[in-house]
Amino acid sequence: MVSFALILLAAVGLTISSYFTAVAYGWIDPTEEWIPSFCRMGEQTCSRVIYSPRARVFGLPNSLLGQLFYLAILVAVFADLIFLEPYIWLFLSAGLLTVLLGIFLSYSLLYLTRIRCVLCFTSHAINGIIFLLLLLAET
Repeated sequence: MVSFALILLAAVGLTISSYFTAVAYGWIDPTEEWIPSFCRMGEQTCSRVIYSPRARVFGLPNSLLGQLFYLAILVAVFADLIFLEPYIWLFLSAGLLTVLLGIFLSYSLLYLTRIRCVLCFTSHAINGIIFLLLLLAET
């Protein structure tokens, strides 16, 4: 059951982070009509977030790092490695880092950038749930 939840959450997270990465690199125009309305990014919404200095905390777009995180989770779950030593500790550490970064970025969204980015908050929530699932599975 935990593995299925991790797969579902990582797949949704991968989709969101892939979209943000594609917008960040200019591969997708975030105002295209084929994009669902809640995902479209006007100048005063999520697109402003993507181009803010906090969108590249470690030099690369945060969304690209998210893609790597979600892909690693998917590979580890499908390879039955995620709950084995030392992989579980690696994923718990990465999960904790994503949660701490998510808290900082959520604060930034609310109080610095002053943008309510639904996809951003969804990604941060997904990271928190993934961390909790990994933590509960370890105990």
